[in-house]
Amino acid sequence: MKNKHLLLGLAIITGMTSCQSTATESNDDSSYKTPETKLESDIMTPEVLWSFGRMGGESISPDEKTVLYGVTYFNKEENKSYRDLYTVPVAGGNAVQITNTKSKEWGERWTKDGKIAFLSAQSGSVQIWEMNADGTDRKQLTNIDGGINDFKFSPDESKIVYSKEVKLEENVQDRHPDLQKADARVIQDEFYRHWDHWVETYTHLFVADFNRESMLKDGKDIMKGEKWEAPVRPWGGMEQVGWTVDGKNIAYSSRKKQGVAYATSTNTDIYFYNVENGETINKTEGMMGYDQNIAFSPDGKYMAWESMEREGYEADQIRLFLLNLSTGEKKYMTKGFDQNVGHLSWTKDSKSIYFISDWHATDEIYRIDIADAKIHKITEGVHNYQSVYPIGDKLIAKRVSMSKPAELYNVDAKSGEATEISFINKHILDQLSLASVEKRWVKTTDNKQMLVWVIKPPHFDKNKKYPALLYCQGGPQGTVSQFWSYRWNFQMMAANDYVIVAPNRRGLPGFGKEWCEQISGDYGGQNMKDYLSAIDNVKAEKYVDENRLGCVGASYGGFSAYWLAGNHNKRFKAFIAHDGMFNLEAQYLETEEMWFVNWDLGGAFWDKSNKIAQRSYANSPHKFVDKWDTPIMIIHGEKDYRIVASQGMQAFNAARLRGIPAKYLYFPEENHWVLGVQNGILWQREFASWLDKWLKK
Repeated sequence: MKNKHLLLGLAIITGMTSCQSTATESNDDSSYKTPETKLESDIMTPEVLWSFGRMGGESISPDEKTVLYGVTYFNKEENKSYRDLYTVPVAGGNAVQITNTKSKEWGERWTKDGKIAFLSAQSGSVQIWEMNADGTDRKQLTNIDGGINDFKFSPDESKIVYSKEVKLEENVQDRHPDLQKADARVIQDEFYRHWDHWVETYTHLFVADFNRESMLKDGKDIMKGEKWEAPVRPWGGMEQVGWTVDGKNIAYSSRKKQGVAYATSTNTDIYFYNVENGETINKTEGMMGYDQNIAFSPDGKYMAWESMEREGYEADQIRLFLLNLSTGEKKYMTKGFDQNVGHLSWTKDSKSIYFISDWHATDEIYRIDIADAKIHKITEGVHNYQSVYPIGDKLIAKRVSMSKPAELYNVDAKSGEATEISFINKHILDQLSLASVEKRWVKTTDNKQMLVWVIKPPHFDKNKKYPALLYCQGGPQGTVSQFWSYRWNFQMMAANDYVIVAPNRRGLPGFGKEWCEQISGDYGGQNMKDYLSAIDNVKAEKYVDENRLGCVGASYGGFSAYWLAGNHNKRFKAFIAHDGMFNLEAQYLETEEMWFVNWDLGGAFWDKSNKIAQRSYANSPHKFVDKWDTPIMIIHGEKDYRIVASQGMQAFNAARLRGIPAKYLYFPEENHWVLGVQNGILWQREFASWLDKWLKK
């Protein structure tokens, strides 16, 4: 059998491994084991990067003995991904692969009797399936017309809520039935496209009685006729939907606005739909920011959720709120805690909530006790925790770092000591020599301290002179924490024999509210000085060649590269800008989430009385093109509707018209990210070749 996960490259030879076992009953014509990737070199390559298994969807079995999770692998030749399900004992041991199909399985979760429900398109549309915990006795449970997006069972599993696309808008064929081959859209209000798709349907929630003995074919639309969605696009999932413990209400997050009102607001509320009388109540009315990501206490007394205070500010502090379901009292549990809160998980006794929070560029596990609202930090290290699930005195958690993709860990709830239990990528990591990751604090121009990560290449030689790259973070409010990326991967960049300088400049969470909020309305200001403080500090090291410095970044990082190209005083010899904002006036009218540009830029460029907005537009990178003097590579995806492709085209054209060496890498099918395997490998190759051309002469 040709292994569906096989990803071949010049630096990879694939064999077989016995580190994981396969379910006794295969779901395909034959079974296979996860391939062992034998490397010809100990240095990371794009092909090696894309051969890592990507783990997610973890959940704990009802008896708390087993973890269920999925792993995605990519096949370069087929240019597609496959996802299979695995289980591993909570205490550690051999992982077992329980699915092996030509289709993917996702949305996996345990049922109360220890079976596994999941989503699959095996039948031709996405439906709910179920199987035994060992992968046997696979059975389709739904046959809903058009398929579904996701689902959740009620606590007693007598009902189900599922999300599904509904069409509520007329298209041109509806308006003109005799023009069936017409290819056009008639648009009459704002928010006609979002992230990477045109808004032609709305995601609605449906509820239905559930009985495993009969195939479920339809349910009741609990948002019938409403021209907004739940969960909230573009990334909201079933973490925004939940059942009250008594099974009487479905809670969900939705921004119930249309057109311009939707495009300019982040006011997302939590609604309760009563399954008995059909009544819907807004439980967070008057709370003006994002209210989402719901977690009910096991005793049924409380609903916890993540809340932002201010309307229109998507990077506002994320607070933990608690709703007493009996009295209706709302309590701000993390008041005075100058950090964000996420990934809420109740203890079984309903006395505490575990959560993840970023502080000083690592994401750690914390616990808050409900009785006194005291917060306890559980873990400490150079890593990012991404999820946490309490089991008695242990926690099951997913963790990444700049040096390791996601794996599962068993964490002691008192000491924070962690033991890895999944080992998905050990067979690859053991063969690689990795870059070292060092933390340093750098003094800024306004006499503050900034955390900067310095990543040194594999086989680092302190007596050698290396070219260095300044990494500019996107967001702009996104911490340069211990993340593992398959595009902006620091190990991959360093493996090309570069020193990487990754500063946590002004405008990032994890350093207090003041540090994060300084950037709004000051895009060309202090944060740009912070970038230069970081690279100037590191270029003074004997192992850095100050005459071979590059600057790279995406999104706001792409804006930063464009801006610095006109304001760097000849520090850099090459730039790369991916999906960056080049012309802020055009950006204001091209982007889809208007709340972002209204808040971060300060408002519309035509409002001449708005000093903050005028300062923002005065710092638009296109106004400094006359000072460009350095080769620049520009990357953009056509389906990026956050920062549209014309921004990249403008920058490329400007560079060439000024006689500056430039390269434009254009992806017609990619969005703000690069998700396809061959496109991803191409991105890495072109990225490296451009930098090598100008920094390794």
